[in-house]
Amino acid sequence: VQLQASGGGLVQAGGSLRLSCAASGRTFSSYVMGWFRQAPGKEREFVAAIRWSDGATAYADSVKGRFTISRDNAKNTMYLQVNNLVSDDTAVYYCAAKEGAWFLKRIEYDHWGQGTQVTVSS
Repeated sequence: VQLQASGGGLVQAGGSLRLSCAASGRTFSSYVMGWFRQAPGKEREFVAAIRWSDGATAYADSVKGRFTISRDNAKNTMYLQVNNLVSDDTAVYYCAAKEGAWFLKRIEYDHWGQGTQVTVSS
């Protein structure tokens, strides 16, 4: 499994970005894919997850209502639409994948992309 994250950048507070995670190397119909983020000096934390088979989603409380996770089956790509960004959203965002029913914890994922930097300026 290979995961390639992209779409990060520098954005003003209140702005938006769309992060992408291109997946390859496997059929992902039996996978859960997630987004995590890591700010300087902090642990990597869960942001959102999506089950590839039925599109079920879950979000961290801190991003509910502002972030939307989705996937495009034809392109084998997962997205994270991030809106109304605040300074606390500044972090490296990672995509991850794990075969199985449902996973929300960082330690449960065994495939990781390289990360994309999101910086929010105030």
